[in-house]
Amino acid sequence: MSVTITFLGGSGTVTGSKYLVRFEGKSLLIDCGLFQGYKQLRLRNWTPLPIAPNQIDAVVLTHAHLDHSGYLPLLAKEGFEGHVYASRGTRDLCKILLPDSGHIQEEDAAFANRHGFSKHAPALPLYTRQDALDALPMIKAVEFDKTIAPLPGWKITFSPAGHILGAASILLAVAGRRILFSGDLGRPDDLIMSPPDAAPQADTVLIESTYGDRTHPKEDVLAELAPALQRVAKRGGVAVVPVFAVGRAQALLHAIHLLKMKGELPSSLPVFLDSPMAVHTTHLFEDHLGEHRLSRQDTHALTHSATMVNSTDESKALASRHGPMVILSASGMATGGRVLHHIAHYAGDHRNMIILTGYQAPGTRGATLASGAKSVRIHGRDVDVNAEVVQLESASAHADANQLLAWLRTMPQAPDQVYVVHGEPGPADTLRSRIKHELGWRAIVPEHGSTWPT
Repeated sequence: MSVTITFLGGSGTVTGSKYLVRFEGKSLLIDCGLFQGYKQLRLRNWTPLPIAPNQIDAVVLTHAHLDHSGYLPLLAKEGFEGHVYASRGTRDLCKILLPDSGHIQEEDAAFANRHGFSKHAPALPLYTRQDALDALPMIKAVEFDKTIAPLPGWKITFSPAGHILGAASILLAVAGRRILFSGDLGRPDDLIMSPPDAAPQADTVLIESTYGDRTHPKEDVLAELAPALQRVAKRGGVAVVPVFAVGRAQALLHAIHLLKMKGELPSSLPVFLDSPMAVHTTHLFEDHLGEHRLSRQDTHALTHSATMVNSTDESKALASRHGPMVILSASGMATGGRVLHHIAHYAGDHRNMIILTGYQAPGTRGATLASGAKSVRIHGRDVDVNAEVVQLESASAHADANQLLAWLRTMPQAPDQVYVVHGEPGPADTLRSRIKHELGWRAIVPEHGSTWPT
């Protein structure tokens, strides 16, 4: 009997990562992510998995971003009772992200019910904050480079992937087969995260392909961010910056601090971090020294370089302030959270600016803004976009195509096959073609729901 992988998410799209590995009646789920973006993708979150949750023996998380961890509360709610294995950083971040995800879903459902723009009566959250809290005790922390057995005869080893705090690549060994899950790979030149470790030897590799068809610009985020903020400050405008609460929020805070220290931005320019989740995450960097590039002094500066906004009333009060100022707020693709209220309030004024800081999945409001749309739909109404929209090309936390190939080349020997995942169809196929022609390896882009041997 062979070891198989069923692609339950993260294939043909950058969201919903779930890879079900099965052998002799045992099942291990690598990543447990939510689908985001297009409605037809989001609807998959409501469709039962092809395997009953109580038939999954264990879960392993590569990192804490919701497209890799956000389905876990629902899995537990519907009957999963096993352990969840993750790095210490991922466990700590899930304690912040998962309850917040449940809370936002409850808030969005309540807002839809109050204003009557949902087709469902009543609109319901996928899961609640309490569901997420109930799932957290399942998560067991695993140290990097330590091999453990999630199931009898199955072994996993975590190695740093450099994407966000706690992000890991996973090497799974079962039945004589070695399967390497890249997870989301960071950049070797990231502003705050250390580079990914070299790829260990494996028979089968699952490689992400978010940027499988492009390369990052040579200029760094400081060179790209400075002129944008200088422009908006000069005209007295407000810069609304949708940020991923984990990773990009901290990178942008650090970048703004460095620009102020260099004199490229006024030291008096007010900066607000309006995301309780991002605020809590920022403090976590102090607890994980050595897992990133920041010194203790840098992490102290992170927590003091902006006004930390926690309460809803404090967030609403920002609307009464005048520019120039910078508001960093989640979510990074403007799919939910407080940033929607800031975009709705400030997008209509040409003096203002919306700065997009990372990959914008098709179907998200962030992608709509990046495309140059003159309006965006928020909370059931169309909001005019007259503000300048800036897409930072250098702020992504994902490796580009050349960096992905460079990581694969660090493997001691060629694997038997490579499955190209976590990418839209174009980038995924472009990377598949480069792996085939430049490395001479067998590479496949699996379809959603398909099952392949290892």
